[in-house]
Amino acid sequence: MKSLFFPALVFVSAVAACSSSSTTAGGNTATDAGPIDLNGDGDGGGYVDGGAPSMQHPTDGGFATADGGVVRADRFIVKLESATYGACAGFGQAQLPGIIQGPPLGGGDLHGSLDVLSLGTGGEVVVSFGDNAIEDAPGPDFIVFENAFEIGSAMGDVFAEPGEVSVSEDGTNWKTYPCTATAAPYGACAGWHPVYSTPDNGISPFDPKTAGGDAFDLADVGLTEVRFVRIVDKTSAACAMGSSINTNGFDLDAISIIHAKTP
Repeated sequence: MKSLFFPALVFVSAVAACSSSSTTAGGNTATDAGPIDLNGDGDGGGYVDGGAPSMQHPTDGGFATADGGVVRADRFIVKLESATYGACAGFGQAQLPGIIQGPPLGGGDLHGSLDVLSLGTGGEVVVSFGDNAIEDAPGPDFIVFENAFEIGSAMGDVFAEPGEVSVSEDGTNWKTYPCTATAAPYGACAGWHPVYSTPDNGISPFDPKTAGGDAFDLADVGLTEVRFVRIVDKTSAACAMGSSINTNGFDLDAISIIHAKTP
């Protein structure tokens, strides 16, 4: 489904390099540990996030599910394990961990979400799913949502900030999907497909055919179950020393588990 005449949001990257920083957040867990009500029957309420309204995931409204409309919170990111930020990061950090928890807030073809954590050039983040895990089953097993969007050209070009995705059973030993392309199409990178799913539009974040984002299959890296996902920014934009830009690099919105150990 195409979104028409939405204003494009372009994150501008400055030039020259600036320092990176590292943050460990092993103690952060979901602020709303219960089920997420996605069909508006009122049993969830409130917000997963604690930030300003424009930065929050509503827990009500959206699409009906087979189990009556309640989706487990751990079908999405529960815990920020660690983050190492690159040049000109910062956007979304004040709203952690809530800004990366819960379902995606997709903006469609022509509008990137603001509900994101910017990693900065070369930055990385490691996340997990509480007591849940991603399991291998036929087809894609999880979806990574960034905020890519079409820039309105006749060629259908996309403003993309690709990221390398790795998965792990134990948080120590990793298998990596190859993110080697430097131009579209970006192959096994995340961060180059617009996101359509959002809690108010009825598009399931667990359907790789309609949700948007970038879907991954554990069979492609030879694993049957993983509990951790790592994303490393693969952009090359630097930033000027002292620059106020804080949106460089891969912008993580959400991750959904299609095939969950505990559905």
